[in-house]
Amino acid sequence: MQTATYDPAVARAFFMSAGTPADIAEGKKIFGEKERAIPLLRAQKVYLLLKGEVGLVNRKQPIARVRPGEIFGEMALISGAPRSASAIANTACRVIELDAKQFETALARKPEFAVMLMSVMIHRLRETIAQLKDQNAFSKDEEWHEAAAIRPAHLAELVSGIADDTPSHFGEGARILAEGQKGLRMYAVLEGRVRISIAGRVVERLGPGGVFGEIALVDPSEKRVADAVADTDASLLPITRDAFLTLVKMSPRFAHTILVSLAERLRFLTARLG
Repeated sequence: MQTATYDPAVARAFFMSAGTPADIAEGKKIFGEKERAIPLLRAQKVYLLLKGEVGLVNRKQPIARVRPGEIFGEMALISGAPRSASAIANTACRVIELDAKQFETALARKPEFAVMLMSVMIHRLRETIAQLKDQNAFSKDEEWHEAAAIRPAHLAELVSGIADDTPSHFGEGARILAEGQKGLRMYAVLEGRVRISIAGRVVERLGPGGVFGEIALVDPSEKRVADAVADTDASLLPITRDAFLTLVKMSPRFAHTILVSLAERLRFLTARLG
Protein backbone atom coordinates (compact mmCIF):
# COMPACT_ATOMS: atom_id res chain seq x y z
CA MET A 1 0.00 0.00 0.00
CA GLN A 2 2.98 2.34 0.34
CA THR A 3 3.21 4.89 -2.50
CA ALA A 4 4.93 8.16 -3.30
CA THR A 5 2.53 9.80 -0.82
CA TYR A 6 3.69 7.59 2.05
CA ASP A 7 6.34 8.97 4.43
CA PRO A 8 7.87 6.40 6.84
CA ALA A 9 8.99 9.19 9.21
CA VAL A 10 5.39 10.41 9.60
CA ALA A 11 4.23 6.84 10.22
CA ARG A 12 6.94 6.22 12.83
CA ALA A 13 6.10 9.43 14.73
CA PHE A 14 2.41 8.45 14.68
CA PHE A 15 2.98 4.93 16.04
CA MET A 16 5.53 6.04 18.63
CA SER A 17 3.07 8.62 19.98
CA ALA A 18 0.77 5.90 21.32
CA GLY A 19 2.61 2.57 21.22
CA THR A 20 5.90 0.92 22.16
CA PRO A 21 8.16 -1.40 20.13
CA ALA A 22 7.88 -5.16 20.60
CA ASP A 23 9.76 -8.17 19.18
CA ILE A 24 8.15 -10.96 17.14
CA ALA A 25 9.91 -14.30 16.61
CA GLU A 26 10.63 -15.63 13.13
CA GLY A 27 7.79 -17.79 11.83
CA LYS A 28 5.14 -16.43 14.21
CA LYS A 29 1.68 -15.71 12.80
CA ILE A 30 0.83 -12.10 13.65
CA PHE A 31 -2.78 -12.40 12.50
CA GLY A 32 -4.78 -14.84 10.40
CA GLU A 33 -6.84 -14.58 7.25
CA LYS A 34 -10.57 -13.95 7.94
CA GLU A 35 -9.75 -13.22 11.58
CA ARG A 36 -12.26 -10.95 13.30
CA ALA A 37 -12.12 -8.92 16.47
CA ILE A 38 -13.69 -10.67 19.48
CA PRO A 39 -14.88 -8.30 22.25
CA LEU A 40 -12.76 -8.64 25.42
CA LEU A 41 -10.72 -11.45 23.84
CA ARG A 42 -9.08 -10.21 20.63
CA ALA A 43 -8.77 -6.69 19.25
CA GLN A 44 -7.84 -5.83 15.69
CA LYS A 45 -4.52 -4.01 15.49
CA VAL A 46 -2.48 -2.09 12.96
CA TYR A 47 1.29 -2.53 12.79
CA LEU A 48 4.39 -0.57 11.80
CA LEU A 49 7.36 -2.76 10.92
CA LEU A 50 10.61 -1.39 12.35
CA LYS A 51 12.93 -4.31 11.59
CA GLY A 52 12.74 -7.58 9.64
CA GLU A 53 10.28 -8.77 7.02
CA VAL A 54 6.62 -9.80 7.20
CA GLY A 55 4.89 -11.88 4.56
CA LEU A 56 1.20 -11.48 3.68
CA VAL A 57 -0.53 -14.68 2.58
CA ASN A 58 -3.96 -15.18 1.01
CA ARG A 59 -5.32 -18.72 0.55
CA LYS A 60 -1.84 -20.12 1.23
CA GLN A 61 -0.35 -18.00 -1.56
CA PRO A 62 2.16 -15.20 -0.80
CA ILE A 63 0.75 -11.89 -2.03
CA ALA A 64 3.10 -9.24 -0.60
CA ARG A 65 6.09 -8.56 1.63
CA VAL A 66 6.19 -5.82 4.26
CA ARG A 67 9.53 -4.11 4.77
CA PRO A 68 10.83 -1.80 7.51
CA GLY A 69 9.03 1.54 7.60
CA GLU A 70 5.81 0.12 6.16
CA ILE A 71 2.47 -0.43 7.91
CA PHE A 72 0.13 -3.40 7.62
CA GLY A 73 -3.20 -4.57 9.03
CA GLU A 74 -4.79 -1.12 8.79
CA MET A 75 -7.86 -2.05 6.72
CA ALA A 76 -9.32 -4.48 9.26
CA LEU A 77 -8.80 -2.09 12.17
CA ILE A 78 -10.31 0.89 10.32
CA SER A 79 -13.28 -0.86 8.70
CA GLY A 80 -13.95 -3.58 11.28
CA ALA A 81 -13.95 -6.17 8.47
CA PRO A 82 -12.29 -9.61 8.74
CA ARG A 83 -8.63 -9.85 7.80
CA SER A 84 -8.13 -10.32 4.05
CA ALA A 85 -4.78 -12.09 4.52
CA SER A 86 -2.54 -13.71 7.11
CA ALA A 87 0.64 -11.96 8.29
CA ILE A 88 3.67 -14.12 9.09
CA ALA A 89 7.05 -12.98 10.40
CA ASN A 90 9.45 -14.15 7.66
CA THR A 91 12.36 -13.14 9.91
CA ALA A 92 12.73 -11.99 13.49
CA CYS A 93 10.84 -8.68 13.55
CA ARG A 94 10.41 -5.57 15.66
CA VAL A 95 7.06 -3.79 15.37
CA ILE A 96 4.85 -1.19 16.99
CA GLU A 97 1.21 -2.25 17.25
CA LEU A 98 -1.83 -0.08 17.96
CA ASP A 99 -5.32 -1.20 18.89
CA ALA A 100 -8.39 0.91 18.03
CA LYS A 101 -8.17 3.05 21.17
CA GLN A 102 -4.45 3.69 20.71
CA PHE A 103 -5.02 4.45 17.04
CA GLU A 104 -7.55 7.16 17.90
CA THR A 105 -5.20 8.56 20.55
CA ALA A 106 -2.45 8.78 17.96
CA LEU A 107 -4.80 10.52 15.50
CA ALA A 108 -5.33 13.25 18.09
CA ARG A 109 -1.58 13.65 18.59
CA LYS A 110 -0.42 13.29 14.97
CA PRO A 111 -3.28 14.28 12.61
CA GLU A 112 -0.90 14.64 9.66
CA PHE A 113 -0.75 10.83 9.56
CA ALA A 114 -4.50 10.69 8.93
CA VAL A 115 -4.20 12.92 5.86
CA MET A 116 -1.26 10.85 4.59
CA LEU A 117 -3.15 7.58 5.07
CA MET A 118 -6.20 9.05 3.31
CA SER A 119 -3.97 10.00 0.39
CA VAL A 120 -2.51 6.48 0.21
CA MET A 121 -5.99 4.90 0.28
CA ILE A 122 -7.23 7.29 -2.40
CA HIS A 123 -4.28 6.36 -4.61
CA ARG A 124 -5.38 2.73 -4.26
CA LEU A 125 -9.00 3.68 -4.97
CA ARG A 126 -8.05 5.41 -8.21
CA GLU A 127 -5.98 2.42 -9.31
CA THR A 128 -8.83 0.02 -8.47
CA ILE A 129 -11.41 2.12 -10.35
CA ALA A 130 -9.11 2.24 -13.41
CA GLN A 131 -8.79 -1.58 -13.33
CA LEU A 132 -12.56 -2.01 -12.98
CA LYS A 133 -13.17 0.26 -15.97
CA ASP A 134 -10.66 -1.76 -18.01
CA GLN A 135 -12.56 -4.93 -17.07
CA ASN A 136 -15.93 -3.27 -17.83
CA ALA A 137 -16.91 -4.35 -14.32
CA PHE A 138 -19.23 -1.37 -13.86
CA SER A 139 -21.66 -2.95 -16.32
CA LYS A 140 -22.78 -5.22 -13.48
CA ASP A 141 -25.96 -4.01 -11.83
CA GLU A 142 -24.86 -3.94 -8.20
CA GLU A 143 -25.16 -1.32 -5.45
CA TRP A 144 -23.89 -0.56 -2.01
CA HIS A 145 -26.24 -0.59 0.88
CA GLU A 146 -27.06 2.79 2.37
CA ALA A 147 -24.08 4.08 4.31
CA ALA A 148 -24.11 6.62 7.14
CA ALA A 149 -20.81 8.03 8.37
CA ILE A 150 -21.32 10.71 11.00
CA ARG A 151 -24.17 12.25 12.96
CA PRO A 152 -25.21 15.46 11.13
CA ALA A 153 -25.66 17.37 14.40
CA HIS A 154 -22.13 16.46 15.49
CA LEU A 155 -20.71 17.44 12.11
CA ALA A 156 -22.56 20.76 12.17
CA GLU A 157 -21.12 21.47 15.62
CA LEU A 158 -17.61 20.72 14.40
CA VAL A 159 -17.93 22.88 11.29
CA SER A 160 -19.56 25.78 13.14
CA GLY A 161 -17.06 28.63 13.17
CA ILE A 162 -14.73 26.84 10.74
CA ALA A 163 -16.63 27.11 7.44
CA ASP A 164 -18.68 30.03 6.17
CA ASP A 165 -20.76 27.93 3.75
CA THR A 166 -24.42 27.43 4.58
CA PRO A 167 -26.35 24.24 3.72
CA SER A 168 -27.08 23.74 0.02
CA HIS A 169 -30.39 22.35 -1.21
CA PHE A 170 -30.78 20.08 -4.23
CA GLY A 171 -34.05 18.92 -5.75
CA GLU A 172 -34.64 15.26 -6.60
CA GLY A 173 -32.59 14.30 -9.66
CA ALA A 174 -30.24 17.31 -9.46
CA ARG A 175 -26.58 16.62 -10.19
CA ILE A 176 -24.31 17.60 -7.29
CA LEU A 177 -20.92 16.42 -8.56
CA ALA A 178 -19.73 15.18 -11.94
CA GLU A 179 -17.03 12.63 -12.65
CA GLY A 180 -13.99 14.42 -14.05
CA GLN A 181 -14.75 17.75 -12.36
CA LYS A 182 -12.19 19.68 -10.35
CA GLY A 183 -13.15 19.31 -6.69
CA LEU A 184 -13.50 22.34 -4.45
CA ARG A 185 -15.73 20.98 -1.68
CA MET A 186 -16.88 17.79 -0.03
CA TYR A 187 -20.41 17.35 1.30
CA ALA A 188 -22.18 15.85 4.28
CA VAL A 189 -25.81 14.81 3.88
CA LEU A 190 -28.03 16.58 6.41
CA GLU A 191 -31.41 15.54 4.97
CA GLY A 192 -32.51 13.35 2.08
CA ARG A 193 -30.56 10.81 0.04
CA VAL A 194 -27.76 10.95 -2.52
CA ARG A 195 -26.64 8.27 -4.98
CA ILE A 196 -23.03 7.90 -6.12
CA SER A 197 -22.24 6.47 -9.57
CA ILE A 198 -19.09 5.47 -11.43
CA ALA A 199 -19.21 4.99 -15.20
CA GLY A 200 -23.01 5.27 -15.03
CA ARG A 201 -23.51 2.52 -12.43
CA VAL A 202 -24.70 3.22 -8.88
CA VAL A 203 -22.12 2.06 -6.32
CA GLU A 204 -23.37 3.78 -3.15
CA ARG A 205 -26.43 5.42 -1.62
CA LEU A 206 -26.03 7.89 1.25
CA GLY A 207 -28.56 9.05 3.81
CA PRO A 208 -28.20 11.62 6.60
CA GLY A 209 -24.68 11.53 7.99
CA GLY A 210 -23.15 10.25 4.76
CA VAL A 211 -20.12 12.09 3.39
CA PHE A 212 -18.82 12.25 -0.17
CA GLY A 213 -16.46 14.26 -2.33
CA GLU A 214 -13.60 14.05 0.18
CA ILE A 215 -11.34 12.33 -2.35
CA ALA A 216 -10.88 15.56 -4.31
CA LEU A 217 -10.03 17.50 -1.13
CA VAL A 218 -7.36 15.06 0.05
CA ASP A 219 -5.97 14.78 -3.50
CA PRO A 220 -6.65 18.27 -4.96
CA SER A 221 -4.46 17.80 -8.03
CA GLU A 222 -6.80 15.09 -9.33
CA LYS A 223 -10.40 15.20 -10.56
CA ARG A 224 -13.63 13.72 -9.23
CA VAL A 225 -13.90 9.94 -9.60
CA ALA A 226 -17.70 9.68 -9.43
CA ASP A 227 -21.03 11.39 -10.10
CA ALA A 228 -23.33 12.38 -7.23
CA VAL A 229 -27.06 12.95 -7.81
CA ALA A 230 -29.83 13.81 -5.37
CA ASP A 231 -31.93 10.65 -4.99
CA THR A 232 -34.57 12.73 -3.18
CA ASP A 233 -34.76 16.39 -2.23
CA ALA A 234 -31.60 16.82 -0.20
CA SER A 235 -29.90 19.30 2.13
CA LEU A 236 -26.11 19.12 2.10
CA LEU A 237 -23.41 20.80 4.16
CA PRO A 238 -20.49 21.94 1.92
CA ILE A 239 -17.01 21.69 3.44
CA THR A 240 -14.00 23.41 1.85
CA ARG A 241 -10.49 21.94 1.85
CA ASP A 242 -9.34 24.38 4.57
CA ALA A 243 -12.29 23.46 6.77
CA PHE A 244 -11.73 19.76 6.06
CA LEU A 245 -8.07 19.92 7.11
CA THR A 246 -8.99 21.88 10.24
CA LEU A 247 -11.61 19.27 11.14
CA VAL A 248 -9.07 16.47 10.72
CA LYS A 249 -6.66 18.29 13.05
CA MET A 250 -9.20 19.17 15.75
CA SER A 251 -11.32 16.01 15.73
CA PRO A 252 -9.76 12.52 15.63
CA ARG A 253 -13.32 11.15 15.49
CA PHE A 254 -13.95 13.04 12.24
CA ALA A 255 -10.62 11.85 10.80
CA HIS A 256 -11.47 8.27 11.76
CA THR A 257 -14.89 8.58 10.13
CA ILE A 258 -13.33 9.64 6.83
CA LEU A 259 -10.83 6.77 7.02
CA VAL A 260 -13.69 4.32 7.63
CA SER A 261 -15.60 5.73 4.64
CA LEU A 262 -12.57 5.35 2.36
CA ALA A 263 -11.80 1.85 3.65
CA GLU A 264 -15.36 0.67 3.00
CA ARG A 265 -15.30 2.06 -0.53
CA LEU A 266 -11.94 0.49 -1.26
CA ARG A 267 -13.00 -2.88 0.14
CA PHE A 268 -16.25 -2.82 -1.86
CA LEU A 269 -14.53 -1.98 -5.16
CA THR A 270 -11.55 -4.29 -4.63
CA ALA A 271 -13.94 -7.23 -4.09
CA ARG A 272 -15.27 -6.67 -7.62
CA LEU A 273 -11.91 -7.10 -9.33
CA GLY A 274 -11.80 -10.22 -11.47
